[in-house]
Amino acid sequence: MSEKRKRKRKKRWGLRIFFSVLAVLLLTAGGYVYSVYRNLNKTTDTIYAPVETQAVREAGVDLTQQTPISILLMGIDNGAEGRTEAGRSDSMIVVTINPKTQTTTMVSIPRDTFSEIVGNDSYDKINHAYWFGGAEMAINTVQKLLGIPIDYYASINMEGLKQMVDAVGGITVDSPLGFTSRGYTFVEGSNQMDGDAALAFSRMREEDPTQDTGRQDRQRLIIEAIIQNLIQTDMLLSYQDILHSLSANVETNLQMSDFLALQQNGYVSAAANIKQDHLGGVGGLRNDVYYSFVDGAELNRVQEVLKTELELQ
Repeated sequence: MSEKRKRKRKKRWGLRIFFSVLAVLLLTAGGYVYSVYRNLNKTTDTIYAPVETQAVREAGVDLTQQTPISILLMGIDNGAEGRTEAGRSDSMIVVTINPKTQTTTMVSIPRDTFSEIVGNDSYDKINHAYWFGGAEMAINTVQKLLGIPIDYYASINMEGLKQMVDAVGGITVDSPLGFTSRGYTFVEGSNQMDGDAALAFSRMREEDPTQDTGRQDRQRLIIEAIIQNLIQTDMLLSYQDILHSLSANVETNLQMSDFLALQQNGYVSAAANIKQDHLGGVGGLRNDVYYSFVDGAELNRVQEVLKTELELQ
Protein backbone atom coordinates (compact mmCIF):
# COMPACT_ATOMS: atom_id res chain seq x y z
CA MET A 1 0.00 0.00 0.00
CA SER A 2 1.40 3.44 -0.93
CA GLU A 3 2.20 6.02 1.74
CA LYS A 4 -0.41 8.36 0.21
CA ARG A 5 -3.12 5.74 0.55
CA LYS A 6 -2.06 4.95 4.12
CA ARG A 7 -2.32 8.61 5.08
CA LYS A 8 -5.75 8.87 3.47
CA ARG A 9 -7.03 5.86 5.39
CA LYS A 10 -5.60 7.22 8.62
CA LYS A 11 -7.54 10.46 8.25
CA ARG A 12 -10.97 8.81 8.16
CA TRP A 13 -11.30 7.87 11.82
CA GLY A 14 -13.09 10.93 13.15
CA LEU A 15 -16.23 10.65 11.04
CA ARG A 16 -16.31 6.88 10.91
CA ILE A 17 -16.00 6.04 14.58
CA PHE A 18 -19.75 6.52 14.83
CA PHE A 19 -20.98 5.92 11.28
CA SER A 20 -18.91 2.78 10.69
CA VAL A 21 -19.82 1.12 13.98
CA LEU A 22 -23.52 1.73 13.44
CA ALA A 23 -23.53 0.92 9.72
CA VAL A 24 -21.64 -2.37 10.12
CA LEU A 25 -24.02 -3.52 12.83
CA LEU A 26 -27.10 -2.39 10.96
CA LEU A 27 -26.17 -4.13 7.73
CA THR A 28 -25.13 -7.45 9.25
CA ALA A 29 -26.70 -10.31 7.31
CA GLY A 30 -28.37 -13.53 8.43
CA GLY A 31 -30.45 -14.30 11.50
CA TYR A 32 -28.83 -11.52 13.54
CA VAL A 33 -30.45 -8.63 11.62
CA TYR A 34 -33.56 -8.08 13.73
CA SER A 35 -31.70 -8.44 17.02
CA VAL A 36 -28.90 -6.14 15.89
CA TYR A 37 -31.32 -3.49 14.64
CA ARG A 38 -33.36 -3.61 17.84
CA ASN A 39 -30.27 -3.23 20.03
CA LEU A 40 -28.81 -0.58 17.73
CA ASN A 41 -31.97 1.50 17.97
CA LYS A 42 -31.89 1.16 21.76
CA THR A 43 -28.24 2.24 21.82
CA THR A 44 -28.84 5.35 19.71
CA ASP A 45 -31.59 6.31 22.15
CA THR A 46 -29.20 5.83 25.06
CA ILE A 47 -26.36 7.90 23.63
CA TYR A 48 -28.66 10.69 22.44
CA ALA A 49 -27.89 13.85 24.43
CA PRO A 50 -29.49 16.99 22.95
CA VAL A 51 -27.93 20.40 23.54
CA GLU A 52 -29.23 23.96 23.45
CA THR A 53 -26.57 26.06 21.78
CA GLN A 54 -26.43 29.53 20.33
CA ALA A 55 -28.10 29.68 16.92
CA VAL A 56 -25.75 30.61 14.09
CA ARG A 57 -27.61 29.42 11.00
CA GLU A 58 -30.52 31.48 9.70
CA ALA A 59 -32.28 28.27 8.69
CA GLY A 60 -32.00 24.78 10.13
CA VAL A 61 -30.26 21.82 8.56
CA ASP A 62 -32.29 19.69 6.14
CA LEU A 63 -30.45 16.42 5.54
CA THR A 64 -32.88 15.40 2.80
CA GLN A 65 -31.81 18.50 0.84
CA GLN A 66 -28.13 17.66 1.29
CA THR A 67 -27.32 20.75 3.34
CA PRO A 68 -23.58 20.75 4.12
CA ILE A 69 -23.15 20.09 7.84
CA SER A 70 -20.56 20.34 10.58
CA ILE A 71 -19.85 17.94 13.43
CA LEU A 72 -17.67 18.61 16.46
CA LEU A 73 -15.88 15.41 17.52
CA MET A 74 -14.44 15.34 21.03
CA GLY A 75 -12.33 12.83 22.91
CA ILE A 76 -13.01 13.49 26.58
CA ASP A 77 -10.34 13.01 29.24
CA ASN A 78 -12.51 11.27 31.83
CA GLY A 79 -13.92 7.83 32.59
CA ALA A 80 -10.48 6.33 33.09
CA GLU A 81 -8.42 5.66 36.18
CA GLY A 82 -11.44 6.20 38.43
CA ARG A 83 -12.16 9.71 37.16
CA THR A 84 -15.78 10.85 37.45
CA GLU A 85 -15.47 14.59 36.84
CA ALA A 86 -16.69 16.30 33.68
CA GLY A 87 -13.25 16.11 32.08
CA ARG A 88 -11.66 18.15 29.32
CA SER A 89 -11.81 17.67 25.58
CA ASP A 90 -8.34 16.29 24.88
CA SER A 91 -9.18 16.02 21.17
CA MET A 92 -11.36 18.47 19.25
CA ILE A 93 -11.94 18.01 15.52
CA VAL A 94 -14.41 19.97 13.41
CA VAL A 95 -15.71 17.85 10.53
CA THR A 96 -17.59 19.39 7.62
CA ILE A 97 -19.45 17.13 5.20
CA ASN A 98 -20.70 18.34 1.82
CA PRO A 99 -22.68 15.57 0.11
CA LYS A 100 -23.08 17.66 -3.06
CA THR A 101 -19.34 17.84 -3.66
CA GLN A 102 -18.70 14.52 -1.89
CA THR A 103 -16.08 16.17 0.26
CA THR A 104 -15.28 15.85 3.95
CA THR A 105 -12.92 18.26 5.72
CA MET A 106 -11.42 17.65 9.17
CA VAL A 107 -9.84 20.50 11.11
CA SER A 108 -8.01 19.66 14.35
CA ILE A 109 -8.03 22.25 17.13
CA PRO A 110 -5.12 21.94 19.58
CA ARG A 111 -6.33 21.53 23.16
CA ASP A 112 -4.18 24.43 24.39
CA THR A 113 -5.61 26.96 21.90
CA PHE A 114 -6.16 30.31 23.64
CA SER A 115 -9.81 31.17 23.16
CA GLU A 116 -12.77 33.01 24.58
CA ILE A 117 -14.81 30.52 26.61
CA VAL A 118 -18.36 31.46 25.64
CA GLY A 119 -20.71 31.40 28.59
CA ASN A 120 -17.94 31.52 31.18
CA ASP A 121 -16.84 35.14 30.70
CA SER A 122 -13.20 34.14 30.43
CA TYR A 123 -10.30 33.39 28.10
CA ASP A 124 -8.62 30.04 28.59
CA LYS A 125 -7.44 26.87 26.87
CA ILE A 126 -10.21 25.77 24.56
CA ASN A 127 -10.39 22.29 26.06
CA HIS A 128 -11.52 23.86 29.36
CA ALA A 129 -14.84 24.81 27.77
CA TYR A 130 -16.08 21.25 28.16
CA TRP A 131 -14.89 21.22 31.77
CA PHE A 132 -16.80 24.41 32.57
CA GLY A 133 -20.01 23.73 30.66
CA GLY A 134 -20.05 20.37 28.89
CA ALA A 135 -20.85 19.93 25.20
CA GLU A 136 -22.98 23.07 25.04
CA MET A 137 -20.19 25.41 26.14
CA ALA A 138 -17.66 23.57 23.98
CA ILE A 139 -19.87 23.97 20.91
CA ASN A 140 -20.60 27.64 21.58
CA THR A 141 -16.88 28.30 22.09
CA VAL A 142 -15.89 26.60 18.84
CA GLN A 143 -18.65 28.40 16.96
CA LYS A 144 -17.37 31.77 18.22
CA LEU A 145 -13.74 30.96 17.48
CA LEU A 146 -14.29 29.68 13.95
CA GLY A 147 -17.30 31.76 12.96
CA ILE A 148 -19.34 28.78 11.76
CA PRO A 149 -22.35 26.80 13.03
CA ILE A 150 -21.76 23.46 14.72
CA ASP A 151 -24.75 21.35 13.73
CA TYR A 152 -23.94 18.12 15.55
CA TYR A 153 -21.48 16.83 18.09
CA ALA A 154 -20.23 13.45 19.26
CA SER A 155 -17.99 12.70 22.22
CA ILE A 156 -16.38 9.55 23.56
CA ASN A 157 -14.56 9.32 26.86
CA MET A 158 -11.29 7.51 27.43
CA GLU A 159 -12.88 4.57 29.18
CA GLY A 160 -15.03 4.06 26.09
CA LEU A 161 -11.93 3.86 23.94
CA LYS A 162 -10.52 1.18 26.24
CA GLN A 163 -13.74 -0.83 26.26
CA MET A 164 -14.11 -0.72 22.48
CA VAL A 165 -10.58 -2.07 22.00
CA ASP A 166 -11.33 -4.96 24.36
CA ALA A 167 -14.73 -5.55 22.72
CA VAL A 168 -13.10 -6.14 19.32
CA GLY A 169 -10.50 -8.50 20.80
CA GLY A 170 -7.55 -6.12 20.89
CA ILE A 171 -5.88 -4.25 18.06
CA THR A 172 -2.63 -4.03 16.12
CA VAL A 173 -1.22 -0.53 15.59
CA ASP A 174 1.86 0.67 13.70
CA SER A 175 3.36 3.31 15.98
CA PRO A 176 5.29 6.19 14.37
CA LEU A 177 7.71 6.23 17.31
CA GLY A 178 8.92 4.15 20.23
CA PHE A 179 8.23 5.17 23.83
CA THR A 180 7.30 3.93 27.30
CA SER A 181 4.15 5.14 29.06
CA ARG A 182 2.17 3.98 32.09
CA GLY A 183 4.11 0.73 32.33
CA TYR A 184 3.79 -0.16 28.62
CA THR A 185 6.60 -0.09 26.09
CA PHE A 186 5.74 0.61 22.46
CA VAL A 187 8.13 0.09 19.59
CA GLU A 188 8.31 1.99 16.35
CA GLY A 189 6.28 -0.26 14.06
CA SER A 190 3.75 -2.97 14.87
CA ASN A 191 2.32 -3.24 18.41
CA GLN A 192 -0.36 -5.56 19.79
CA MET A 193 -2.61 -3.79 22.30
CA ASP A 194 -5.44 -4.52 24.66
CA GLY A 195 -7.66 -1.74 26.02
CA ASP A 196 -5.30 -0.67 28.80
CA ALA A 197 -2.33 -0.52 26.45
CA ALA A 198 -4.33 1.42 23.87
CA LEU A 199 -5.29 3.93 26.55
CA ALA A 200 -1.64 4.41 27.50
CA PHE A 201 -0.68 4.71 23.82
CA SER A 202 -3.33 7.36 23.20
CA ARG A 203 -2.64 9.53 26.23
CA MET A 204 1.13 10.06 26.05
CA ARG A 205 2.16 13.59 25.06
CA GLU A 206 5.39 14.61 26.77
CA GLU A 207 7.71 12.24 24.89
CA ASP A 208 6.18 13.02 21.50
CA PRO A 209 8.21 15.65 19.62
CA THR A 210 4.98 17.05 18.14
CA GLN A 211 3.12 17.05 21.48
CA ASP A 212 -0.67 17.35 20.95
CA THR A 213 -0.48 16.80 17.20
CA GLY A 214 1.30 13.50 17.77
CA ARG A 215 -1.17 12.42 20.41
CA GLN A 216 -4.10 13.15 18.10
CA ASP A 217 -2.40 11.16 15.34
CA ARG A 218 -2.02 8.17 17.68
CA GLN A 219 -5.66 8.41 18.73
CA ARG A 220 -6.62 8.26 15.06
CA LEU A 221 -4.48 5.15 14.63
CA ILE A 222 -6.37 3.44 17.45
CA ILE A 223 -9.78 4.28 16.01
CA GLU A 224 -8.66 3.11 12.57
CA ALA A 225 -7.59 -0.23 14.09
CA ILE A 226 -10.91 -0.58 15.94
CA ILE A 227 -12.82 -0.02 12.70
CA GLN A 228 -10.71 -2.59 10.86
CA ASN A 229 -11.51 -5.16 13.54
CA LEU A 230 -15.21 -4.31 13.41
CA ILE A 231 -15.49 -5.49 9.83
CA GLN A 232 -14.11 -8.94 10.62
CA THR A 233 -16.61 -11.82 10.57
CA ASP A 234 -16.21 -12.63 14.25
CA MET A 235 -17.58 -9.17 15.05
CA LEU A 236 -21.00 -10.83 15.33
CA LEU A 237 -19.86 -12.57 18.48
CA SER A 238 -19.05 -9.32 20.25
CA TYR A 239 -21.47 -6.76 18.82
CA GLN A 240 -23.39 -6.52 22.11
CA ASP A 241 -20.15 -5.70 23.95
CA ILE A 242 -19.47 -3.03 21.33
CA LEU A 243 -22.93 -1.54 21.72
CA HIS A 244 -22.49 -1.58 25.49
CA SER A 245 -19.21 0.33 25.22
CA LEU A 246 -20.93 2.90 23.02
CA SER A 247 -23.99 3.31 25.24
CA ALA A 248 -21.89 3.78 28.38
CA ASN A 249 -19.29 6.14 26.96
CA VAL A 250 -20.61 8.05 23.95
CA GLU A 251 -22.85 11.10 23.74
CA THR A 252 -24.23 12.73 20.59
CA ASN A 253 -27.17 14.80 19.42
CA LEU A 254 -27.50 12.58 16.36
CA GLN A 255 -30.59 10.36 16.46
CA MET A 256 -31.36 7.12 14.62
CA SER A 257 -33.32 9.06 12.00
CA ASP A 258 -30.27 11.29 11.44
CA PHE A 259 -27.95 8.31 10.98
CA LEU A 260 -30.30 6.87 8.38
CA ALA A 261 -30.65 10.23 6.60
CA LEU A 262 -26.88 10.67 6.53
CA GLN A 263 -26.54 7.25 4.92
CA GLN A 264 -29.33 7.78 2.40
CA ASN A 265 -28.38 11.29 1.24
CA GLY A 266 -24.71 10.94 0.44
CA TYR A 267 -23.08 12.16 3.64
CA VAL A 268 -21.40 8.89 4.63
CA SER A 269 -20.11 8.26 1.10
CA ALA A 270 -18.46 11.70 1.23
CA ALA A 271 -16.00 10.20 3.73
CA ALA A 272 -14.19 8.62 0.75
CA ASN A 273 -12.80 12.07 -0.11
CA ILE A 274 -11.23 13.63 2.97
CA LYS A 275 -9.17 16.76 3.33
CA GLN A 276 -7.42 17.36 6.62
CA ASP A 277 -6.33 20.64 8.12
CA HIS A 278 -4.99 21.95 11.41
CA LEU A 279 -5.51 25.22 13.27
CA GLY A 280 -1.92 26.32 13.67
CA GLY A 281 -0.61 28.30 16.60
CA VAL A 282 2.54 29.41 18.37
CA GLY A 283 3.19 28.19 21.90
CA GLY A 284 3.86 30.71 24.64
CA LEU A 285 3.25 31.69 28.24
CA ARG A 286 0.56 33.96 29.61
CA ASN A 287 0.52 34.48 33.39
CA ASP A 288 2.88 31.48 33.62
CA VAL A 289 0.40 29.21 31.79
CA TYR A 290 1.23 27.60 28.44
CA TYR A 291 -1.13 28.31 25.52
CA SER A 292 -1.20 27.93 21.77
CA PHE A 293 -1.83 31.38 20.29
CA VAL A 294 -3.46 31.61 16.84
CA ASP A 295 -2.75 34.77 14.85
CA GLY A 296 -5.39 36.55 12.80
CA ALA A 297 -4.14 35.39 9.41
CA GLU A 298 -4.22 31.71 10.39
CA LEU A 299 -7.63 32.03 12.00
CA ASN A 300 -9.03 33.75 8.91
CA ARG A 301 -7.57 31.04 6.68
CA VAL A 302 -9.24 28.22 8.61
CA GLN A 303 -12.52 30.13 8.85
CA GLU A 304 -12.55 30.60 5.08
CA VAL A 305 -11.87 26.90 4.49
CA LEU A 306 -14.77 25.84 6.71
CA LYS A 307 -17.20 28.46 5.41
CA THR A 308 -16.46 27.43 1.84
CA GLU A 309 -17.10 23.75 2.64
CA LEU A 310 -20.37 24.67 4.39
CA GLU A 311 -21.39 26.93 1.47
CA LEU A 312 -21.71 29.92 3.81
CA GLN A 313 -19.75 32.31 1.60
